[in-house]
Amino acid sequence: MQAQPPSRRIRPRRLAAIGTVGVLTLALSTSAGTGGLAPGTAPAGAGPGALSRSSAHGPCMISGGPEIQMSEGVPTTAGYAPSTGTVRALNLMVDFSDAPGEGEAMDRFAEFFPKTEEWFRTSSYGRLDYRPETPVRDWLRMPKSFAEYGIERGAPFEPGYRKLVQDLVAAADPEVDFRSYDLLNVLVTPNAGPSALDTVLSVTFAGNADAPVADGVPVANASFVYSRQDDGSGSYDETGYRVLPHENGHVFGLPDLYTQEGGGAVGHWDIMSEDWGANNDLLGWHKWKLGWLDPSQVHCAATPGATDYTLTPLARRGGDKVVVVPLDGESGYAVELRTQEGNDETVCRPGVLVYKVDADVDTGMGPVKVYDSQRDSGGCTRGPNVHAELSDAAFVAGETFKDPSHGLTIQVSDADREGGQRIRVIRD
Repeated sequence: MQAQPPSRRIRPRRLAAIGTVGVLTLALSTSAGTGGLAPGTAPAGAGPGALSRSSAHGPCMISGGPEIQMSEGVPTTAGYAPSTGTVRALNLMVDFSDAPGEGEAMDRFAEFFPKTEEWFRTSSYGRLDYRPETPVRDWLRMPKSFAEYGIERGAPFEPGYRKLVQDLVAAADPEVDFRSYDLLNVLVTPNAGPSALDTVLSVTFAGNADAPVADGVPVANASFVYSRQDDGSGSYDETGYRVLPHENGHVFGLPDLYTQEGGGAVGHWDIMSEDWGANNDLLGWHKWKLGWLDPSQVHCAATPGATDYTLTPLARRGGDKVVVVPLDGESGYAVELRTQEGNDETVCRPGVLVYKVDADVDTGMGPVKVYDSQRDSGGCTRGPNVHAELSDAAFVAGETFKDPSHGLTIQVSDADREGGQRIRVIRD
């Protein structure tokens, strides 16, 4: 399939951080167990991809144009690593002559694991078996200095990253069979480049079939992590790993939800919006997109009239999770119940989250917007690196969301004994 052009986005200041995330997306895919880094032709994910557009879910399977970068559409287009089943992640720790590795290479690995695999296990309800592997347990010294590669904020794949990948492949190839892995994590010594408090260099190139070849396959899905996301609050040991689930989210086909103005569109309700600060989960839409929800757990409210649903907390296994209200073929609302459990540590106002998804908006340009039930309240949390204003966005019993322009009303009723939340969706 025809490759999509690269895109570059700037991670704006979010309290402590300024930086760049770039994602190169190509219409090629990977498949686990058959040379995961090699391009293939199957769609990523599992859940929505298995649904027929003539099914009850058809009206809710929105999609964007072929030019859209990392569209929120379902199913996820080909070009990304598998997001269900066993996924083998190759981890290489690299250093440079002008930035020699600090301590042991495996100490750098331990900054991200086992927390990253545990995060994915929790978020996916066990449907993603993320297996990090370290066939090379020492620092891989690159033949050029860090400065010579020209890695900086917004650096494109050519020429610096291409040369870096070529050199790390040459260094690792005697001990690594690249055909055995679905994705690559390059964990750079944290003293290479600026502090993440000044510039976030961490970047992902996903579906990059033009990448250098190793063992007969292109190193097509790779995340590079630099520095340390340490805001000085003393929480790094618990939260610093979260940049990697965010970057790997791109490898699985998820877009950036923050914009150049910051995380104000989605706040801390999804790790693709804010990956600094306390732990947070993914939106239910993303879990459907990744194949972590069964079709029976997602309801499509496409017809006029009033329909009642009982949502169960998104963090828990089983039960109804998401109601989608399509507006047209490109956009719709999603409704879910968020509580303080699982990966959601910062939910200070549990309730029903309402947000709009637009599949025709590029990554980093605001493809998702959370609606605030308590506008201009200042929020209910003061945690570091958490967008406070949207922290109390969820609707609770007795509150109503309305979109008169689309003839839509969502009423939040009472909770049941098991912690589920009853809602009524009314479409004119």
